[in-house]
Amino acid sequence: MIIVRGILEEGLLYAIVSLGLYITYKILDFPDLTVDGTFPFGSAISAIMILNNVNPVLVLFISFFAGMIIGTITGIIHIKFKIRDLLSGIIVMTALYSINLNIAGRANLPIFNKENIFRNHFSMWIFPTLRPYTSLIILIFIVLICKLILDYYFTTKSGYLLRAVGDNGSLVTSLAKNKGNIKIIGLAIANGFVALAGAIYCQHKGFFEISSGTGTVVIALANVIIGTKLCQNNKYIKPTTAVIIGSIVYRAIISFVLLLGIPSNNLKLITSLLLLIILIVNKSKKGKVIS
Repeated sequence: MIIVRGILEEGLLYAIVSLGLYITYKILDFPDLTVDGTFPFGSAISAIMILNNVNPVLVLFISFFAGMIIGTITGIIHIKFKIRDLLSGIIVMTALYSINLNIAGRANLPIFNKENIFRNHFSMWIFPTLRPYTSLIILIFIVLICKLILDYYFTTKSGYLLRAVGDNGSLVTSLAKNKGNIKIIGLAIANGFVALAGAIYCQHKGFFEISSGTGTVVIALANVIIGTKLCQNNKYIKPTTAVIIGSIVYRAIISFVLLLGIPSNNLKLITSLLLLIILIVNKSKKGKVIS
């Protein structure tokens, strides 16, 4: 049960990142490497605010909107200054490394003794008989809220336009809408979710670590691809739900590999190889359909 609980907690935590990457990768077809910097950015904001006794719940909202600012910057560099999408993300991601260090003050910042959303008197009081599962229940609640908000957004006019930009940009232009501005909105929302996940990660683990964002985009991408492929033939499962499922399945695969005795030092290598295999299989299936 401890292993299962760990899989679910890690899977749900990275599901929030994957919801953001779903927007950039699946909808906008934008290779946004900003994610690797936005994740620790949200974590750094969370750590420094928690140490200054800011309400942990308020910290989550602040981190989300701070992440939206970062996504907006990436979008402006790409749209307004005509810099290629990949380079735009790299530029902002690189800048965020120094920004994150300046926010936190150092590469590792512990907050173990501070109250947060997972360790507070209210959570212990409301779940007295489920104390070992408090973190899991809170994560389920947060992920569910994020999913429902994103589902609702996709039903709004702005959400429809966002999806239209990815499917048919000329259609958006014909509706007298600026597709560049809509893409910026999409990047802002996506990075908002990533920064939120970073803030939750910091409070869940009890520390900020500058390298926590390394490989985040690869993990989230694997989650998105696994989830969408597993659920592609089920019309009753929404894409956001599929992404969450994919995140949990991915974490279960990684846990199984580690249980086989492979050293945790090779985790990033395993992640990269797993994503490579997924992409190769996915591409080969597309080739068979075309042929």
